[in-house]
This record gives sequence, structure tokens and C-alpha cells, in this order.
Amino acid sequence: MNALTRFAHSKAAWLILMLSAVALELAALFFQHVMKLDPCVMCIYQRVAVFGLIFAGLIGVVGYRYRIARAVGVIIWSVSAAWGLKLALELVDMQMNPSPFATCSYLPEFPTWLQLHEWLPSLFMPTGMCSDIPWEFMGVTMGQWMIVAFGGYLLALAIFFIPALRKSA
Repeated sequence: MNALTRFAHSKAAWLILMLSAVALELAALFFQHVMKLDPCVMCIYQRVAVFGLIFAGLIGVVGYRYRIARAVGVIIWSVSAAWGLKLALELVDMQMNPSPFATCSYLPEFPTWLQLHEWLPSLFMPTGMCSDIPWEFMGVTMGQWMIVAFGGYLLALAIFFIPALRKSA
């Protein structure tokens, strides 16, 4: 078993995934509650995608020894990162090419059985507008940074996909 496969089968690899996503969530909460930057509905959807990454990492941390748990973690990781990247790209497009025909809704459209914005409004209630650009760092908007983040998660997934699913020796 090579070093990459051993790492993909380790608790540490999954812990890195989970803790990096926790760090992103904590940053989002800092921006929202300390810096008073209002998240838009697309930001909230991206937040849900990051929670998916946390959940994928948690599954891997708990079941890293088992191929089926790693497979479930990889599936959740891939769906969450791809969906997050799609959302970030859509948000940046709305911000860079504003149009009265391309707007986001005021309330998230969660399934009726998962009304996160009602259960935890401090985490999931959008209060901002998608077309606003409230923060930049080094000339890069928050949405653009999220493209980098989700792209990084997808790149890491591409590297770890096959090794994580290999049978343990």
C-alpha cells in the first residue's frame, strides 16, 4: 500500500477535511456576527454545502477503517464540494454581471422537512442581497474565495478518490 493510500485510509486525512470545513463555517459566522456582513441566500446555500463537507469528514473520522464508510464520505464530499462550487460560481456571476432578471430569493427554498432557516435562523436566515459585495481581500470577493475553497476541495477529492476507495491491505 503506497503512502497516499495509507494517508487516505487514516483518521488524520478525514480530520483535515472536517476541521478545514469547520474553519470555513467559523469564518462565515465571524463575518456574519462580528463583522456584521449579511449573508445572502446563495451564501446560506454554500454554508449548507460546507456543512456537507463537515459531515463527510465526520463519517470518515468515525469509519476511516471501513471501505463503505470511506465511500459514503467520498460521495458526500463530492456532492457537497461540486454543489458549493456551482453556487459560488452563480453568486459571482450575479455580482459581476448584475441583471434585474438574475436575482436570488429573499428566503431559502429548503425542503418542507428541513426548514433550517426557521430552526436555526442565526445560521441559516439570509439577510443580505446576492448582488452586494460587502467584503474583499486582495481584490478578491468572498464569492471568488469560495470558488477557490470549493475548487480546492474538489482537487483534493480528485487526488484522494481512488486511494480512499482502495481495499485496505
